[in-house]
Amino acid sequence: MNQRRIAAAALAAMMALMMLAGCGGNGNSNGGGTKTFTVGMECNYAPFNWTQVESDDYSVALEGAGYAGGYDVMMAKTLAEKMGATLVIKKLAWEGLEPAVTSGEIDAIIAGMTATPERKENADFTTPYYESEMVCIVRADDPLAKASSLADFTGKNVQGQQNTLYDEIIDQIPGVNHMTPLASYPLMVLALQNGDADALTAELPVATGVVTSNPNLAIVRFADGQGFEADTTVSIAVKKGNTELLNSIQAALDTIDADTRNQWMTDAVSRQPANE
Repeated sequence: MNQRRIAAAALAAMMALMMLAGCGGNGNSNGGGTKTFTVGMECNYAPFNWTQVESDDYSVALEGAGYAGGYDVMMAKTLAEKMGATLVIKKLAWEGLEPAVTSGEIDAIIAGMTATPERKENADFTTPYYESEMVCIVRADDPLAKASSLADFTGKNVQGQQNTLYDEIIDQIPGVNHMTPLASYPLMVLALQNGDADALTAELPVATGVVTSNPNLAIVRFADGQGFEADTTVSIAVKKGNTELLNSIQAALDTIDADTRNQWMTDAVSRQPANE
């Protein structure tokens, strides 16, 4: 009888240790047995994510040089803590994020990504962690700064980011000159300032951050029923079929209330580097 109790106790202890050690990630270890939660993002899409030179209380060190900061980093740090994991952030080009999560190079994408039907074919997504609205950014001295409908952009040069919703929605503008999309948002801002583009598409938090850093630019918000029809929610992606990790992330995400999420965005906009 005692031997059975000892064996049962040993089994229970072993199971408890296994539960503490695992976060449902890719199985990587930091050398001390603790599971890592490896997250991919551009680190070039403020205020959701950016790269900064110096460390602060909100940033995470990147492999090689620099630190990742922004709203997505705050989210990733909190989720990792709630799952009992060590956070690792990998800086990847936007087009490399989905292949990286599919191959297992990263556990999750937290990068301001919308769960489109096409993306759901290759990855599984949490419920949205943030929701915004779609706007345009224009030069402040351009008459377009007073625009209120998509029709005001007819015949104008409008640009979006490559392989994103920002590019897809441009064709909703009647008679628009749909410019070739660029790979990153900083390049788009430069094109707008140089006069190559008349307007950029953006989510409101991104536009707010851009205009805060560039007072010569302005945000166009559309009247009800006169703007873009688009899903402006963003979600966390994991490898297709990785239900264990998806459930772990979702459970942690569900403990973060809407007020906290919105405050994080306000804080991220106020902290983003001036050159973003």
